[in-house]
Amino acid sequence: MKSTYIGKQIKIRTHRFSDINDIYNNIKDKEIYKYTRRIPHPYKKKHAVDFVKSTFEHRKNKTAYQFAIADKVTDKVIGGIGLMNFDWDNKNAELGYWLGKKYRGNGYITEAVNLILRFGFTELKLNRVWAAAFETNMPSIKVLQKNNFQYEGLMRETVLKFGKWQSSVLYSMLKSEF
Repeated sequence: MKSTYIGKQIKIRTHRFSDINDIYNNIKDKEIYKYTRRIPHPYKKKHAVDFVKSTFEHRKNKTAYQFAIADKVTDKVIGGIGLMNFDWDNKNAELGYWLGKKYRGNGYITEAVNLILRFGFTELKLNRVWAAAFETNMPSIKVLQKNNFQYEGLMRETVLKFGKWQSSVLYSMLKSEF
């Protein structure tokens, strides 16, 4: 199984301990917390260390495949993307991603999603990849739409953030649509 997938502007690759500072410096942004379900705030360097350690264990156990989104030339980590919550019997997985604030608006996430879909459908032999985004997270929804994910519906009040319930939209892609 390959550990790096190269696109036009970025690559996705397995994490390294040398990525910890880049992860920490990009992900500590409160806006990332605002639009994600699992990333804590305030984000501490220890969270980055624990996360990188967990990626090795998850990959070994086939419970999640997390990749660093890195600049193709410098190899600097600018974000993260992964497949998780596998239903291996039915060949399904959830897609999740984040990108450092100063790297947004350049098509990096759209490209990273395409690369991880190639990994999921080709290497892991998945049939369906799904993603949920808060209905207020229009940039994330646009990324899914640009990658031809199909809208499946609204999941009402799925996550409590800042003392308010957030609803999520559900999108998916089938292998036959990739």
